[in-house]
Amino acid sequence: MLKAPRGTMDILPKNAARWHFLEDTFKKICYSYGYQEIRTPIIEQTELFQRGVGESTDVIEKEMYSFQDRGGRSISLRPEGTAPVARAYIEHKMYNLPQPVKMYYYGPMFRYDRPQAGRYRQFYQLGVEALGAADPAIDAEVIMLAREFFLEIGLDDLVLQLNSVGCPECRLSYREKLVSFFQQHEQSLCSDCQRRLMQNPLRLLDCKKEKCGFIAQKAPVIKDHLCLSCREHFDSLLHSLDALKVPYELNTQLVRGLDYYTKTAFEFIEGSHKSQNSLGGGGRYDCLVETYGGPATPGIGVALGVERILMALESKNIEEKLPENAGIFVAVAEHSLSNIRWELVYALRRKGFYVDTDFLGHRSLRSQLKTANKKGFPYLIIIGPDEVKRGNITLRNMKSGSQEEVSMEKLSVYLSSLMGERPEEGC
Repeated sequence: MLKAPRGTMDILPKNAARWHFLEDTFKKICYSYGYQEIRTPIIEQTELFQRGVGESTDVIEKEMYSFQDRGGRSISLRPEGTAPVARAYIEHKMYNLPQPVKMYYYGPMFRYDRPQAGRYRQFYQLGVEALGAADPAIDAEVIMLAREFFLEIGLDDLVLQLNSVGCPECRLSYREKLVSFFQQHEQSLCSDCQRRLMQNPLRLLDCKKEKCGFIAQKAPVIKDHLCLSCREHFDSLLHSLDALKVPYELNTQLVRGLDYYTKTAFEFIEGSHKSQNSLGGGGRYDCLVETYGGPATPGIGVALGVERILMALESKNIEEKLPENAGIFVAVAEHSLSNIRWELVYALRRKGFYVDTDFLGHRSLRSQLKTANKKGFPYLIIIGPDEVKRGNITLRNMKSGSQEEVSMEKLSVYLSSLMGERPEEGC
């Protein structure tokens, strides 16, 4: 039997409403913050990620889905959302627009990783990017946007962890200290960390191997090596968060897993899933646009993992605010009335109602009622021969069981009043 590829999953109709709930909530909050939607391709040139994300990262070395197209070009499924947005910013000359340009996105990302709870090879992210502002106030805004989203969906006990990873200038002296420290423990490091020690020692702080993590806890911390500009930027961010009464923890080991991060780095952590406890995170990337050949442009963003968020909601028994079925099911007492049924169904749909009916042949009225009940329709219209002669239908409330005859001519107005919608005359 054919199955979905390992590390992917089907989002079935019964579960899709939960995904729509998160997406709609996120869009609403982004709109209130002045962020507009951007949609980038699922495939990009492999070089985009190699140059921006960093060739010594796990994403590039181990997790990219890359292939050659028929033109011999190296193409990759996008593993993250920031690099494509930065590419679009340059390609479409958005640096000529009033700055900052504030965008949000939603969609699938792809990484060849070991599947486990909350981790898939095709996974979905909600994200925002703000390009063109160096002020730490925009850092605070991005953090506040993500925090407000979590609060809105019911996750009010997450921990915000913060760090500054400095800039290329102040990381030079820090790099020397880091290399010197890890060289003393080189034989105890995993093979990846041994290889990266001279190439990109900052990546050693991000290693997920237990023995490397234990060693990294004793490594020099970058906050002690920040230049004046980076220190002032971070202090200003903390001051803003304090003024907004946003609780946070400082985590000097937090560096994030991508090379383009500068200055601010942050994550939202929850404690019920120890191996996959980051529900989202982000940071500043002030050199990324310039790396791609664009003008020097500061930027900051955040990406939130949809699957992990849904898992957190489930673990805390938080019920999403899912919309109820507000539809109408149309049944016929006799097959000879089918033409009237179809006229009514399509007339109500044109009025904007959610309407369905039976498609399984000449079934009894009782069978049709069972179907309406199983599908959760709150209202049922029964077309019977006697009622039709009077120009009426029978409208049943499926919750209370009460029913009444309603004129077909006034049906849409009556249904609108029941459902709190704007009434329209006639069917």
